[in-house]
Amino acid sequence: MKVMQINTVCGSGSVGRIMVDLIHALEAEGGHGIAAFGRREAPFGLETYKFGTNGDMGVHVLHTFFRGEHGFASKGQTEKLIRKIEEYDPDIVHLHNIHGFYLNVERLFEYLKKAGKPVVWTLHDCWSFTGHCAYFDYVGCTKWKTGCGSCPQYKRVYPYALFKDNSRQNYHRKKAAFTGVPGLTLVTPSRWLADLVKESYLRDYPVRVIPNGIALDKFRPVDKGLRRRLHMEKKFIILGVAGMWEERKGYAYFEALADRLEDSCQIILIGLSKQKLKKLHPRIYGVMRTESMEELAEYYSMADVYVNPTLEDNFPTTNLEALACGTPVITFATGGSVESVDEETGKIVPKGDTEGLLKAVAKLRSEPSKREACLRRAAKYNKDDRFREYLKLYRELLEETDA
Repeated sequence: MKVMQINTVCGSGSVGRIMVDLIHALEAEGGHGIAAFGRREAPFGLETYKFGTNGDMGVHVLHTFFRGEHGFASKGQTEKLIRKIEEYDPDIVHLHNIHGFYLNVERLFEYLKKAGKPVVWTLHDCWSFTGHCAYFDYVGCTKWKTGCGSCPQYKRVYPYALFKDNSRQNYHRKKAAFTGVPGLTLVTPSRWLADLVKESYLRDYPVRVIPNGIALDKFRPVDKGLRRRLHMEKKFIILGVAGMWEERKGYAYFEALADRLEDSCQIILIGLSKQKLKKLHPRIYGVMRTESMEELAEYYSMADVYVNPTLEDNFPTTNLEALACGTPVITFATGGSVESVDEETGKIVPKGDTEGLLKAVAKLRSEPSKREACLRRAAKYNKDDRFREYLKLYRELLEETDA
């Protein structure tokens, strides 16, 4: 079985790591995979194909900023990718994030409609069925159901169409490109996103829910004296982690908590930019972004509670990582964030409820340790089991093709 995986990046970020791990799982069962990507660099020891360039990405960014047309530039780079697909001749093409300033979606899907190959497309956000944004919960927008237009977010959120709202035209171009692909199966990490897909123009495709998995050999309880090194031995530690602390990730709620928590509590935030660190609340300890799973596991293990005040999200792997290190999770009732947490492993708080966050922290502080329950819950998201679900899907699709 030969599978070509396509994503913005390879080996970095949660989706880039998922793509690499899927190839390793495929090869462990005698198959072969190649990772095609458009940006950054790939890890060693993996067959890859980089088809994007910095110059092309810059042109795509300008195309998005000035014309509001994200995903409709990079034709030359997309032609290179198509030639590589034809040369490699995979049994299955597996798409991940096809946005990110590196790919022309119309040209790619024009090819896929004629290629006659099964296609798996894992949706890691909502971009595939909107005219602009990757998420719309934060502003309560439902225009994606009727055709977009007059976008309330086109200047404010990725992919940042700074000078023109082209969301209505984008919506109809994406709908024409993404519908009518023979043999396409959609995968979502959360039931929440699967339900949204069924209300969108992608509703006619079969949808599988396969949750994100984590490396339990990397994310596990560890104690290397981090509390002592940070002089926080007697503190109740509240941890927050994000790849980028955007407004939608709930940074403001940590500032609100810092103003009201007792001195015996310490907030630690990981993933802060240099700019955020300079303006950091005096009662928050900040750490810059790290790709080291070992370092993250130390912080998760040290924390007494992991707080995820996200205002819109799909199925955040940070919740899983915290659970795998034995740390309970408090999350807003947002998207698929609630799907990994139950009564034994944390608290779910109404979205935007700062008082509810405070009460949940106090409640968990007064309760017995939830470590063992968290570890049992995390075992359900062992990445090896989740990847076997993908391999099972691949085999089913090939059997249908041969029938």
